[in-house]
Amino acid sequence: MARPLRVEYPGAFYHVINRGNAGENIFINDRDKEKFLEYLETAVDRYLIKVHAYCLMANHYHLLIETPQPNLSRTIKWINVSYAAYFNRKYNRRGHLFQGRFKALIVDTDEYLKPLSRYIHLNPVRAGLVGNPEAYFWSSYVSIIGKRKAEKWLETGWLLSYFAENPKTASRIYLNYVENVDAAAVENPGKDAAGGLILGGADFTSWIK
Repeated sequence: MARPLRVEYPGAFYHVINRGNAGENIFINDRDKEKFLEYLETAVDRYLIKVHAYCLMANHYHLLIETPQPNLSRTIKWINVSYAAYFNRKYNRRGHLFQGRFKALIVDTDEYLKPLSRYIHLNPVRAGLVGNPEAYFWSSYVSIIGKRKAEKWLETGWLLSYFAENPKTASRIYLNYVENVDAAAVENPGKDAAGGLILGGADFTSWIK
């Protein structure tokens, strides 16, 4: 069965997920996570993508990215190949690090940016790693709520603009939006994806198709 084509166009937003092969860990320690973020930063410069949210878990990662140029596949392939080469070299291993093809949902930001970002940032809480998303270092959440200086390559303004014009006010509202819920009850918005590919309303889905 042929794999579905990647839909790429200027200005597209994607929720990208990639997991370790056979569920194995892709990050063993903090230095591995730092190295992945270094490759992500390089990709921002090289491919001109915009990173709006991220979360690195032990055996997978989440990215919410925007592609001003239609180059999603090239970008993620470069990140994955570069990181896999580092990981295999460091741990003296061979073979595939990632579980096949990365998953990428095309996102209608007007309808799904808020719940998707919340879902991404609550991953560590649902996994039982922390009791509060503020306590997890390896996500964009702490930067977005203003508790940590944001990485120079992380775009915080677009997401916050959906909550208020003033950045400080928006950060406070976003914190309440994320934390004043039962994390276990927050469903993956991706369950609504049309054809497992498009996360958006009827008009958006029709336009993509």
